[in-house]
Amino acid sequence: MSSQEKHTPFKLSDFRERLHEIIFEADTKEGKLFDVVLLIAIFTSVIVVMLETVPHIHDNYYTLFYTLEWIFTFFFTIEYIVRIYTVFSPKKYIFSFYGIVDLLSILPSYIGILIAGSHSLMVIRALRLLRVFRIFKLGNFLFESQVIMKSLKESRNKITVFLTFIIIMVTIFGSIMYLIEGSASNDSFDSIPRSVYWAVVTLTTVGYGDIAPITPLGQFIAALIMIMGYAVIAVPTGIVTSEFTRAYKTRKLGRGVSTQVCSTCLYEDHDSDARYCKICGTHLRDSLR
Repeated sequence: MSSQEKHTPFKLSDFRERLHEIIFEADTKEGKLFDVVLLIAIFTSVIVVMLETVPHIHDNYYTLFYTLEWIFTFFFTIEYIVRIYTVFSPKKYIFSFYGIVDLLSILPSYIGILIAGSHSLMVIRALRLLRVFRIFKLGNFLFESQVIMKSLKESRNKITVFLTFIIIMVTIFGSIMYLIEGSASNDSFDSIPRSVYWAVVTLTTVGYGDIAPITPLGQFIAALIMIMGYAVIAVPTGIVTSEFTRAYKTRKLGRGVSTQVCSTCLYEDHDSDARYCKICGTHLRDSLR
């Protein structure tokens, strides 16, 4: 079996390949034009949603905003369907990060037919603007974002353990404050859940001030929790920073980052000189380079 046959287990039709280039890639003139138009549409739709919430603008231009809202919704719906059509595995795209964002960007309009006001959630379309880094070939930004994502992924176990410890700690402190302040007739600490809420607000150094201890012992414990709050900020920061440094050193510094997306597995992190997908081995079209 030749190397070419080994790395090309699937093949899209020419029409679907062409659509995939235009919609998913940013290396061709047509693809970049499509993505620029898409970004303009996303940005405009978000502005429309925001302006619609201004009372006097909504009252004077309700019909215009309503029409624009559905125009954008139909456009993004068609785009979403075409994206599914142009990939080998629709399921992988649908449950990918961008696939979920693309779906959530159109659902509010349809849900708004049944639930009034839910269309305001369309501002989630702003997340689709993250594609700007790929579209304009901002390779350095792509590289840095990949390092950050890898750092977060590698530190997830440590952060999970840390958050579990924090949950246990605020539960214990909340229960203690309920016993101390509740016995002192402090109506603010009238239950353990409400006391735990106070412990969370205090430990995170937010300090709303809506609940406050009145006993000396309660105030002493509150002071300890406030001081511990600085550790809450420092520990996860140190964990992520450590993983970030490690991830940055293990990556190939200065390499080119391609904007190509594998049509089979939707993997995106390809080197600029890659000819095959490093995940599934699908051949990346030469015409894209």
